Amino acid sequence: MLFRQSGISHTSYAEAKSLFPLPADRWMIGLLLAFAITAPFTMSSLALSTQLLPWLVWTAAVLGLNLILGWAGQFHFGYAAIMGIGAYTAVHGARNGIPWEIAVVLGGVMAAVIGIGFAFAALRVKGLYLALSTLALQFVMDWVLNNVQAISGGVQATLQAPALRLLGQAVTSETGLYYVALGWCLLVTVFMLNLRRTGLGRALVAVREKDFAAAVIGVHSFRYKLVAFATSSFIGGVSGAILIFTFYRAVTPEQFAVNVSIELLAMVIIGGLGSIIGSYLGAAFILLLPGLMKSLIAWLAQLMGVSLGLETMSHIPYAIYGALIIVFLLVEPMGLGKLYNNLRNYLLVWPFGYARK
Repeated sequence: MLFRQSGISHTSYAEAKSLFPLPADRWMIGLLLAFAITAPFTMSSLALSTQLLPWLVWTAAVLGLNLILGWAGQFHFGYAAIMGIGAYTAVHGARNGIPWEIAVVLGGVMAAVIGIGFAFAALRVKGLYLALSTLALQFVMDWVLNNVQAISGGVQATLQAPALRLLGQAVTSETGLYYVALGWCLLVTVFMLNLRRTGLGRALVAVREKDFAAAVIGVHSFRYKLVAFATSSFIGGVSGAILIFTFYRAVTPEQFAVNVSIELLAMVIIGGLGSIIGSYLGAAFILLLPGLMKSLIAWLAQLMGVSLGLETMSHIPYAIYGALIIVFLLVEPMGLGKLYNNLRNYLLVWPFGYARK
C-alpha cells in the first residue's frame, strides 16, 4: 500500500500531532520540494518565468483568501483591491528609498490596516450583504486608483517598479526572482499548515460553523473575524507587492480590477474551501490550464490535419475550460482538494476497501 500505516506507533504527543505522520506524505513533500528547488535548472526559462513563478505568487494570495473563506467562513469579493493596496504601497516605498524588505512589509501592513478598517463596517452584516460590502471595497479602490494621480498616476498610467534588492543586493535574474516567489509561497504554506493546529485556527473554524455557538463557549466571534481579515489582508498585500516586483515589474490599476477578485474567488472555490493543497490546484487550474489547453488543441489539430481559424482557436479552449469547471464541481462540489483527499483515503485502506464501511 502507498500510504502504509502498519508499524507506525506514536510514542509522544509531538509525533501524534506532527504535520505529516505518514512516511508517504513526507516522501511526497520531499519530492515536491526537490522539484521546486531544482526547477530553474530543469525547466526552460520561459516556463519558469511565465508559468511557475506567477503560479507560486498567486497560490500564496489564494491561501490568504482561503483564510477568510475557508477558515473563517466570511465572503470577500474585494481581495484584488487588497493586493493592489500592498502593491502600490510597496512600489512607492521602494521608489522613495525604503529597503525592499521593509517596503514589502509596509505594503502588507497598509493592506491589513485598510482591511481591518473596512471590516469594522462590513462584519456588521452577514451572507450576501457581507459579499456586497466587500465588493464595495473593490469599487472604492478602483475609483481611487483611477482618479488619484498621487497614487497611480491616473487611469492609463503605469508605475514602474524599482529593481528588487534583497538584503541590499539587486535580484535581476529569473532564477533569483523565482526563489523569492518560492520562499514567500512556502512561508505562507507553512503558516497555514500550522494555523489549523492552533487555538486561533480552531476558533476560526468554530466561528465559521456557527458564530452564536462559538460565543457560548467563549469565542469572541467579531474579534476573531477581525484577526482573520487582518491576517488575510497582510498576506494579500505582500503577495500583491511580490507579484509586481517579480513578475509584472510595473503596476497599473487594471492588474487589480474586479475581474481579478472574481478569478481569485474561483481559484478558492474550485480548489476547495479550507484546503491548502486545493489552493495550489485551484490556482493552477485557473491560471495555467487555459494556456496549456490551447497548446494541446493546436497540437491535436495539427496532428489530425485540421485547420482552425484564429477566432475558433480563441474560443474552443475556453469552452472546454468552462465545461471542465462544471464537471469538476458536479463530481466533487468541495473542490479539487477534496478529490485528492478522496483518492488518499482510498489508498489508505487499499486493497481492503470494505474497511471503510
